Amino acid sequence: MKRKEYWLGVRDSLPVGIGYFAVSFGFGVAAVGTVSVVQATVMSLTNLTSAGQFAAIGVIAAASSLWIMLLTQLVINSRYALMSLALSQKLGKKFGLFQRLVIAFFNTDEIFALAMQRPVPLTVPYMVGLGLTPLIGWTGGTLLGALAGDILPTSVSTALGVALYGMFVAIVVPQAVESKPKRIAALLAAVLSCLFTWFPWLKTVDSGLAIVICTVIAAAICAVLFPVEDTEEASE
Repeated sequence: MKRKEYWLGVRDSLPVGIGYFAVSFGFGVAAVGTVSVVQATVMSLTNLTSAGQFAAIGVIAAASSLWIMLLTQLVINSRYALMSLALSQKLGKKFGLFQRLVIAFFNTDEIFALAMQRPVPLTVPYMVGLGLTPLIGWTGGTLLGALAGDILPTSVSTALGVALYGMFVAIVVPQAVESKPKRIAALLAAVLSCLFTWFPWLKTVDSGLAIVICTVIAAAICAVLFPVEDTEEASE
């Protein structure tokens, strides 16, 4: 049973792993001009956050302090705190502290979307399988991209980065089509995101913080419009 759950997680996350490989290849190409191949690879192996890593390269290149790095990462990755709170509601009783720490490490946008759309309670083997494949793809792509160096033109590495957004849309749209609350939440978040992109007095807000604000507002509105009755915690 545990092995079956693990391979189900691997199967579900395989497209994410392939997408991560493509995006991290571009990261490896960009990072090798600032850090070494080994450093770029270790960064991907221990972080698994595209926006945070790209921002980190900029901070390192500018020779900024560790405090600047800390604040930058805190703002950019703050959305994961909200995602972890939501994901924790689907975890069974067998998830101890160590297992929850491992899942928190794997909790990226795409992995979160895949986990939340699963109709049955999440298990430890499933979540491990769901996270390992993207981690391997992200780390492997970074290593090969760093080794490739400046061989690829900028246009190619940029095109690889667009693939991740397309993949995320492919994960979210089917859920939005089937569920009215999710559809309205997605539309509200999109409208709010446009406001932070186009309005002069909102454009100055950091993109990571803007994501958090849009998420909280959209979720709060939908929580009022579509309340969910309390249910007993799912058990395994």
